[in-house]
Amino acid sequence: MKSKKILSSGVVALAAAVAIGTPAWAATTVDVGVSGKTYASSEVRCAADSSGVQSPVVEAGLFNYKQGASATVSLNGAPPATVTTANPATNVWLADGNNTVVVALSKRTADSYVFTVQPGMCDLPDTSGNTFSADGTLEYATSGKSYASVTPGCALNPATGQAQPYVHLIDNGNYLLNVSVNGVALTQLSATRPHTPVFLSAGQNVISAANGYLSTDYYVRDGGDGTCTLP
Repeated sequence: MKSKKILSSGVVALAAAVAIGTPAWAATTVDVGVSGKTYASSEVRCAADSSGVQSPVVEAGLFNYKQGASATVSLNGAPPATVTTANPATNVWLADGNNTVVVALSKRTADSYVFTVQPGMCDLPDTSGNTFSADGTLEYATSGKSYASVTPGCALNPATGQAQPYVHLIDNGNYLLNVSVNGVALTQLSATRPHTPVFLSAGQNVISAANGYLSTDYYVRDGGDGTCTLP
């Protein structure tokens, strides 16, 4: 029996899972285990680890749990972390190659999730070809199809109700641009939606704007600790 996919927003609603530093706008899917009581991210993303380096990570934990439930979360047989109703989710930092994450509710009930990480997945892209406006406030991609504000502002993220740093990303010519941050799809820019705010998570954030297979624009922004103080 295979695990099933749901939107992460459903996990929050049903399991009261806590945020783990994922950009608040990211509505990604997760896999629910065969037991129906655990879950893990369906895709690997990049985020800043404890040393501030972009590294591959997934989230795993309890799903649709009852009060008092707990489980252990292990990676490739390494000593496990514990998740509880008070802290129902944890980050699992992955290595290159194949990774097996096991969420065990007991000796008899455990769900396994397998992830493959390609070497260099979270390396920062080369943005040396980008240029800047005369006043240094805007960064233009090499393709000329988009540009972004350089210095993050601070605004209330309506998705979380928290103040977070953000930058503006602008379509520079009515192109169709698929926007992602740290590998997670955000939105699509076009003539009808020429710009978007991009809320930043802690550490380095890689923003991409892909015009199909023709070109991909990249911007790197530091989100600090992922929080800010409104003026």
